[in-house]
Amino acid sequence: MIIFDPSSLSTIVHALNAASVISISTSDQLSLSRSASVFAQLTNSLGTPSHLLRPTTRTREAQTSTDNSNCASGQSRDKNTWPFACNSIWNVPIGSSAKYVPTSIGSKGIGVDADWYIVTTDSDPGVPTYMPPTFGSGRCSSTLPQQQAQWHPEASQPLNVPYDLIIADATATSTPNNSSAFLLPDGKTLVSFNITARCQQGAPLYGNWFGQQDIYGDGINGGHGGSGMSSIGGSIRTGELIGDHPIRHALKIDIWGKWLHYDSSSPTPGRRWPAPLADGGAVFQYQGSNPALVMGSLLAIPPNVTAEGLGLTSKAGQKIFHAMQDYGAYIVDDSGWDYNYLCVEHNAQVEYSTVTGQDLSQDAAFQADFAKIVAAVNVVDNNGSNSIGGGGTPRQPLPPPIGN
Repeated sequence: MIIFDPSSLSTIVHALNAASVISISTSDQLSLSRSASVFAQLTNSLGTPSHLLRPTTRTREAQTSTDNSNCASGQSRDKNTWPFACNSIWNVPIGSSAKYVPTSIGSKGIGVDADWYIVTTDSDPGVPTYMPPTFGSGRCSSTLPQQQAQWHPEASQPLNVPYDLIIADATATSTPNNSSAFLLPDGKTLVSFNITARCQQGAPLYGNWFGQQDIYGDGINGGHGGSGMSSIGGSIRTGELIGDHPIRHALKIDIWGKWLHYDSSSPTPGRRWPAPLADGGAVFQYQGSNPALVMGSLLAIPPNVTAEGLGLTSKAGQKIFHAMQDYGAYIVDDSGWDYNYLCVEHNAQVEYSTVTGQDLSQDAAFQADFAKIVAAVNVVDNNGSNSIGGGGTPRQPLPPPIGN
C-alpha cells in the first residue's frame, strides 16, 4: 500500500508487503508474511549529532574481524562515517569494464528519504522494541512484539537506545520510511529497522526489525523495505554535501515503480543482485519496459557526460554528479509516486538546512540539478558479485582501512 501527500516535498513512503518482509493490511495492522527460511537469507549475510560522536566500547574485539587486504593505503577511516569493508558494494568505484545500458526515468520530482544512524553504549538504557501498529500517524501507540522473534530470538531483546533520542511520528502530511541502523555497544553489530519511530525520551523504540549486520562486513542488507538493502550504506553523511572533499562511496535512490521492470519468468523477478528483495506488489507496481532497470540496479553517469554539459549549478548537485559517475547509486525502494528520492542520513539533512538555510528537498537549484542527473543515468548492466561496478580498472582508489 502506498501512502503519500503531494503537498509535502519531503514525504517518502514505501509499499511494505508480502515480498518485503512486512505486509500492511487494509486496517493498517502490520504482520509478517515471510517464512523463516526466506528471511534468513536477508538476516544471515552478514539521532542526533551527539550520538554519532559518542565512543563505542569493546572496539578492540570488533577490529579483529576487519580484513584490510582489499584496502588502499592512506589515513584510516572512521566506521561511523564511512562504514563497511573496502570491497563492499558501497565502497567499490565504477570500473573501466562497466557496461552502460541507457534507461529512462521519467519522474522530475525530487525529495529526500531520511535514514538514521545511532551509536549506542552500554550506559544507554535498554528499551523494548515494538512493531508500529500503523504506517501513518500513531506509530508509537502499541506493544506489538517483533514477530521475527519467533525465528530470530535476538529480535525480542531490549535495545540500548540513547535516552534523549527522538525519531518523530508520522503525521497527516509526512509518512517517512525512517530506515535505521543502531550500532550496538560491541562496536560491530548493526541492528536495522524500517518505519522507525521514538516519540518520547526514554520510551520504547518502534520499528520493524530487519536483522543484524556487521559494520565491518559487506553492508548489503538492512532496513530499506522495498529491496532489503542497507539502512545506512549509501546514505549521504554529514559534511559530504557541504564540505570540500568528494563523496567517496556509492549512493542510494528511490524511484517510482512505474519505471521498474518485472519479469515473472526471471529467477529473481523485479530485482537483481545485490537486492535480496523486491516489493511484494512488484507484479502490479513495476511497469517499466527496460529489463535492466529493476530493484537493486546500479545507476551511473556514463564517463563521457560532464557536469558542465548538464548545466549543473549547485555545489551539492555537482558533488552528487561526481559520486554517481565514479561510484553510482543503487535503487533501494519504490518511491510510490512520480518522484525520485535521494537517501540522506538524518544528521546530514539537518546539517544542510543549518548551513544553507534551506531544506535539501526544497532547494530549487539542487532539485533542478538532481533532476538532470537522474535523466542522464544509465544502468551498469554487468554489475555483479564478481564484478562490482562492472569490473576493470576502478575510476577511483578503494578506501583506506577502518581505523576504529
